[in-house]
Amino acid sequence: MCGVNEWEDGASSAAREAFRAECGRLTEILAGLDGNLLDRPTGCPPWAVRDLVAHVLTGAGRLTGMLAAEPPPRAEVDAAAYFGAAKFTPGVDHERVAAARREAATLPAGPALAAEFDQTWRAVYDAVGAVPPGRVVRTRHGDAMAVGEFLVTRVVEVAVHGLDLAAALHRPVWLTGAAAEVVARLLVGDAVVPAGLDWDRRTLIAKATGRAPLTDVERSTLERSGFRWLSFG
Repeated sequence: MCGVNEWEDGASSAAREAFRAECGRLTEILAGLDGNLLDRPTGCPPWAVRDLVAHVLTGAGRLTGMLAAEPPPRAEVDAAAYFGAAKFTPGVDHERVAAARREAATLPAGPALAAEFDQTWRAVYDAVGAVPPGRVVRTRHGDAMAVGEFLVTRVVEVAVHGLDLAAALHRPVWLTGAAAEVVARLLVGDAVVPAGLDWDRRTLIAKATGRAPLTDVERSTLERSGFRWLSFG
């Protein structure tokens, strides 16, 4: 069993505000997406933009239903453990891809899409604000997690897939500072980026999640530092 590193009240609040900031920015982007843009391919094949948006929308809204269920007695994993390789077995990955494509079939476009996403994430934001940070939920994978820890995974989903959407739409990256701080903390904790890597948070996130290639020197530097690699879809 993985050790649990539950966030303190301040960190949980930071995750909640990062979720608000990143989702709010994505809402603005979605308002301008018509059918042609939604049909563009992404770097997450076989998904088009509409499939990836459907995946993000579903993921951003998961906590609403989780909070309505009976809580497990105690948390068993933290946000880092949630992104273990076991989550991306072929069977799990196949269903994740298929589910997004099913949901994308009825996805609206433009302002209607933005309104649906806005309503979804705001419901989660309000629900999280009404419970103590130590409240425990059970994920669809069966993990028992503190709300604050699971909310970190939602920030990761919206932020990292935001990089994918920006690339597919040929837009400048819109990653917010608040979300970048949360994701970077998950990746390196309180440590700094290993010496020899002149990376800002945005570069760290892109490189560590496979959204930007690593040079041989960068990979060797990370391996020597004992960098903790997580598995991201």
